[in-house]
Amino acid sequence: MGGRLTRVFRTFNVENRARREISKEKPTPAPRHPTSRLDELAGHPEIQEEIYRRDDRLLTFLKDVYVESRDPPVRVKDGGGEHLPCKQEEKRLTKLGHLGDLDVKKVPKGKISIVEALTLLNNHKLHPQIWTAEKIAVEYSLELKEVNSLLEFFIPFAVQEFPKETKKAI
Repeated sequence: MGGRLTRVFRTFNVENRARREISKEKPTPAPRHPTSRLDELAGHPEIQEEIYRRDDRLLTFLKDVYVESRDPPVRVKDGGGEHLPCKQEEKRLTKLGHLGDLDVKKVPKGKISIVEALTLLNNHKLHPQIWTAEKIAVEYSLELKEVNSLLEFFIPFAVQEFPKETKKAI
């Protein structure tokens, strides 16, 4: 039913609507900017002649110019593979977390997984005498400088509970 109704409205009075659209006045084009010089040049043949005239003096100058260029010889770098990662990176097994199959099993040496990072930060926070930066560096195959930066700038979350009396005061 809906298709028939739309077809009726679409075909209703088509010829009159088409005539009305065709008989409307056409929009006038926008005025040209004064810097569009194509129309001005067409009206002045002496300017066109000056443009296409051949100047022998300039042509001789152009013929006297001789450019000789040589590319430097191409050098092949011997140590080109320095920036490419090694195909056989040394990897170490991770200290598995509580997620089992979802945990990362192998990590390249010098890097740690998120679970390991949180574990070592928490261990250092709870027992700083046992978990020193040197022990963490040896345990997780990290550089001592990176471990010191890690312990200095990354602090695990701490939950603080306020007694009920102080909550009312706040």
